[in-house]
Amino acid sequence: MQPVVTVGLDGSPESLAAARWAADEAEKRRLTLRLLHAWPMLAPEPAHAPSEVDQNYWAKRLVHTAQTELQARHPGLSVIGSLVAEDAQNALLQAASESEVLVLGSRGLEPVESYFLGDVSMPVVARADRPVVLVRAETGTEGPVPSPASRVVVALKLRDSSESLLDFAFHTAAAREVPVLAVHGRSVPLHARMPWGVDHDVAEGMRQDAQTQLSNALRPWREKYPQVEVADSIHLASPAKAVVQAAEGAALLVVGRRAHRTGVRPHLGPVAQAAIHHGRCPVAVVPHD
Repeated sequence: MQPVVTVGLDGSPESLAAARWAADEAEKRRLTLRLLHAWPMLAPEPAHAPSEVDQNYWAKRLVHTAQTELQARHPGLSVIGSLVAEDAQNALLQAASESEVLVLGSRGLEPVESYFLGDVSMPVVARADRPVVLVRAETGTEGPVPSPASRVVVALKLRDSSESLLDFAFHTAAAREVPVLAVHGRSVPLHARMPWGVDHDVAEGMRQDAQTQLSNALRPWREKYPQVEVADSIHLASPAKAVVQAAEGAALLVVGRRAHRTGVRPHLGPVAQAAIHHGRCPVAVVPHD
C-alpha cells in the first residue's frame, strides 16, 4: 500500500479538526490522505442502491463532506475515503500499522462522549505501533494562522532510546520549515533540597550532565537536518510540567511511550498523559524501544 496519513472520522468537531491537520501534514509530507470511518453496523455494499434505501448513506456523507472540504483546501492533495465495517479501535490499530501517521481528535480534559474519542483513542494511542497525533478542535486550521515562531517541541528522557522521537520531530519540522526545541526535565532528588532552596553544586552537576547527554543525542540530527534550527532546554523540575510549559504556542509536541511488549499491559507514562490532557497544541505520541 502507498504511504498514507490516516485520520479517524466520527463527525465530531474534534475529528474534523484532526482531518484538517492531517491534510496539512499529508500535503507537506507529499503523502496520500486517507479518511477512515469505522462502524460495526455498516451494511455490505450493494451493487446498485438509491440513496434513500442505502443503509450506509450517513457514513458515506460524513466521509464525502470531509473529502470535499479538504480537496478544496488542498487541490493537489490525493484524498481517499475508507468505510470499514469493524470495531473502531481494531480498525484504527490496523490503519496505524499501514500509515506513516494516524491522526485522531482529542478533547483533553473535556467530557468524552463520541465513539472515537471515548473508549477508543486512548487504547489506540497506547497500542499503536506507529506515531499517533491527537488534535483538539481549537487547533484546527480554521483558527489563527500559526506565527513564524511556531516550533516542534520534543520531550526527551535521555535514559531511553530517542531515535524514533527525534526522527519524527525533525522530519515534521523540516516538512513544516519550523525549528525544533528539545526539552528535558529532571526532578531534583530529595537530598539536594535545602530549607533555603536547591543545593547549587548538585543542581549544577545535574544540569551539566543533562546538557552533555542532550547535546550528544541531538548531534546526529543536527547533521542530518542542517536546515532545521535547533534549540534545547533543560529544566530541573517535573518532566511532565516542563514539557507542557515548553509546548505553549508550539505547532506540535512530540512525546514518547515504550512500545507494547507481549504480556505487558499497554500504558502511557506520566509525560505522555500530561501532554495529552493539558497540552493545547497537537500532540504526537511516538512508540520507541
